[in-house]
Formats: sequence, C-alpha cells, structure tokens
Amino acid sequence: MRVTYNRKPYYINTGVKVRGRELRDGRIVGRADKAELQERLDLIVERMMLAVNRCVENDKPINVMEIRQQAYNMDSKSATDMVDWINEQIPLLNVSEGRRRHYVTTLKRLNEWGKMKAWKDATIENIFRWDSWLHLLTARQSNGDIQAGKPAPPICDAAVFNYHKSFKAMLTRAVKFGKIDHNPYDKLRGEFDRGDKEKIEYLTEEEIAAFESMHPIEGSQAASARDLFVFQLYTGLSYSDAQAFNIKDYHEIDGKWIHTGNRIKTGVPYVNQLLPPVIEVLKRYGWQAPKILNSDYNKCLKILGCAVGIETKLHSHLARHTFATRMLRMGVKIENLSKMLGHTNITQTQKYAKVLAQSVHDDFDMVAKKLAVKQNNNS
Repeated sequence: MRVTYNRKPYYINTGVKVRGRELRDGRIVGRADKAELQERLDLIVERMMLAVNRCVENDKPINVMEIRQQAYNMDSKSATDMVDWINEQIPLLNVSEGRRRHYVTTLKRLNEWGKMKAWKDATIENIFRWDSWLHLLTARQSNGDIQAGKPAPPICDAAVFNYHKSFKAMLTRAVKFGKIDHNPYDKLRGEFDRGDKEKIEYLTEEEIAAFESMHPIEGSQAASARDLFVFQLYTGLSYSDAQAFNIKDYHEIDGKWIHTGNRIKTGVPYVNQLLPPVIEVLKRYGWQAPKILNSDYNKCLKILGCAVGIETKLHSHLARHTFATRMLRMGVKIENLSKMLGHTNITQTQKYAKVLAQSVHDDFDMVAKKLAVKQNNNS
C-alpha cells in the first residue's frame, strides 16, 4: 500500500502476496482464494483510511509509521498481552482459511492452559509444560476421564506438533514486529515428535487405470470430479493449487508446457510440466482446470471409487499422494520430486520413499506366504 504525504510516497506491506496478473483495477482476480484475500485487503485499507482521517480531524501531522501501527492495532491497549496480539493478527495472516482456523484453535489451546498469556510467559520451560499438558490431555480423553462438554477434544500426536508449529510461526511474526527479541522455539529444533502417519494411502497402477476408464456424462458434476482427479494425478497439485490453475502462467518450450510457481498454502516454489493426460483434460475445459467445490468433489470421488471397485476411500489429496509414490516408482529422484511437490525440505518427501520401501517388504511377505502354501501342498 502506498501513502503519499507532501509529495513523498511511503510504502507499507499488507502481507498479501499475489502475482501482477492477479490484480486488476485494485481487485484480486483469477485465484481460488480471491474473496478471502480481497476481504483482508479491504479491511486493511479501511483501517488505514480511518487512521489518516483521524489525523486530519485532530489537526495532527501525518506520521506513516504511527498510521501503520494504528491500522494493524500494534500499539492498542488490547494488544499488550501475547494472546490478545495473536488474536488480532490472525485475520491479517496470508494463509488459507483452513490454516487460519488452525491458528484459532491453537490460540484456544493456549487460553485453555492459561499459563502463557503475556510475552514474558513464552519461555522454553513453559513450552515444554504446555507440550506435556497437551499430551496428558490426549491421554485423559482417550481414557474417558473428561466428561462431554468440557474443552479440548481428543487430539493426536501430529496435532500436538501442529499446535507447536502454529505457535512458533506466531512468535516468529512477533519477533519481526518487535514484540519479543527472540523466538524460544529456535532452541527447540527436533525436540517435539512430528507424529506423522506412517501409512500413506495411494492408488495402484490398476486402480488408476480403472478410474481413468470411467467416462461419466459430459457436463455432469461427476465428469468434472473425474477429470479434476486425473488432472491432480498427473500434476501432483493440491486442490487449492489446481483450482487456481491458469494456463497463462505456463510457458511453451520445445512443445512442453512448463511453470515454476508458488503453492497457495505455503508459498513454497514448485516446478510443474503438463503431461499428455493433463492436456487432454484442459482441452475439454477450454484450457482451464475443472471447477468444483471441494465438498462436492470429495462426495463425487467417493461414489466414483465405489463404482469401479476401488476399496481406498478417494479424496482430493489422495491424488497428490498417488502422484508422489508413482513418480518415485518410475525412477524420479527424490530431490526432484520435492521440487515438483513444493515441499519446504526433502524430509517431507522422504515419507513417500518409506511408504514404497514398506510396500516392497509387504510384497516379499506375500510371496513368502504363497511359497509356503505351495510347499505344504507339494509335501
């Protein structure tokens, strides 16, 4: 945002990141999350204008930094404590609505514990105590010791890690805004178990072929769901990235459509190339990805999966898992797969290699059992 005073422009970062082509006449266009981002921009503009008008009405000199602080409520009395400040910052975060809800839940967990409300409370010792409380809460819930209606529903180990992840992100933001000098989590790397699911579901080549063989009525919601899932199977894009697909972002080089962009959810760069099955889908939809609400999409996928006898419950993110494991089976280097998926580090990608390794062991076990049965029959 640009504020001009006495012919001198001052620039203020709104925290909303879009490409140039996604901004037209001051409005965000061409994105799945355009309404959410536009609402946030409008809120910041409204606050900024109120702060400027307040200076004019009170005959005060316009100080851009003070206006920025007022617009972001950085120096308001309600933001003196940590939890209050986090609560006011959450609407301004440039994240998906799903991620924003998780920040809200993380703040709820902090309030429930009640021992980290002020900035001085954000210590390494208290973070460990909060971690213990979260895990004990999980254990008490699983034992049925907490009655219905009490706060904090059961949470798994992965959720505990995600609470730390969200809290760490907010403290990092607080450091940038000068609220605290350092982030205590910087000294806690590797201290908390990620609690990742070891079993990652994906489709086999036979199941992929069965799904692609379906041809629902053209123009139906089922047809859109089928084609979008195929689109994801061959791009590895998440639902939000697929819905934001724009062919203008791609460059045709030697007959290949190539694009390097940033993921909507994380902002991490990724590399994509349109394979023939994807181009077939795009041609049917005027070089656009099929558009369908996520809830309707998953309902259709469940029905389509049952129709062709796929036992695994189909959902939008399953296509991304299938893409990853399939690329590794075809010999793609794990470093390159990490770039295709837009992972922040290769550790995230290695979970797919572990899944394939386990699959190999399972096949060996299957062969061993069959050999044992054959040997018993011969004897």
